[in-house]
Amino acid sequence: AARFGDIDEVRTLAAQNGVSLDSKDAQGRTALHMASANGHIDIVEYLVKNGADVNAVNVENNTPLHWASLNGRIEVVKYLIVSGANVSSLNSYERTPVDEAVSNGKISVIDAINEAVIQVELSRS
Repeated sequence: AARFGDIDEVRTLAAQNGVSLDSKDAQGRTALHMASANGHIDIVEYLVKNGADVNAVNVENNTPLHWASLNGRIEVVKYLIVSGANVSSLNSYERTPVDEAVSNGKISVIDAINEAVIQVELSRS
């Protein structure tokens, strides 16, 4: 549901007793990974506001921020960082979200990451 942008189905699943927002598939992917990779900001916001782990890792230690970055999902990238995503997190290939963006030609993501980091820093001071 998160992968395909079905917010109503995500809400229904989340409302069922015993269904964790951080449930993982065989590759360790959470709903937040899928929504982030596919740019479904409404689902990303819903999941984060309801306690999903913004720094959850899959079997390759990729976080939702890694996936949003490599897919050029600027709005999602900014939201995840402001929500506490670790921009320095290394995956199994010792790559950060910035590295993933660069290697996939998503240069605009680097600007988004920098803007969001500055926003977080300013909010702390």
